[in-house]
Amino acid sequence: MSENNLEVAELVARIASAFVAHNSVTQADLPALIASTHAALIGLSQAPASTPEEKAAPAVSIRKSITPEFLICLEDGKKFKSLKRHLRTAFDMTPDQYRAKWNLSPDYPMVAPAYAEARSNLAKSMGLGQQRRNPAPAAKRGLAKAPA
Repeated sequence: MSENNLEVAELVARIASAFVAHNSVTQADLPALIASTHAALIGLSQAPASTPEEKAAPAVSIRKSITPEFLICLEDGKKFKSLKRHLRTAFDMTPDQYRAKWNLSPDYPMVAPAYAEARSNLAKSMGLGQQRRNPAPAAKRGLAKAPA
């Protein structure tokens, strides 16, 4: 017996003994159990190591997937203002995985351009992001130098 056949025989014995220990099997059914277990293990060892993945076609062309108001998901063709959450919940993908799968550039947007602009304008109107650019003078902050 070759080493591979010996390993298969040992696996069949372990699997069959575990099955018989926890299930009621008649003596007449034991050879069929061993034969089916052996056939299943041999089938697994002869299966191709990896099946070639079919190249998925995008739902729409990459060029048409970006519009000012929304992005179209290449996976399912649905329209979104932001793709990140949809990719995570529907396909368990990160934006980087999505870009890699569809061979997109690293700067491919995950948010529709008009939506990003609207959010940017809203943040600017609220005064967000201004503290670092325009620090208040020390006198206005109440940190005037003490007289010496």
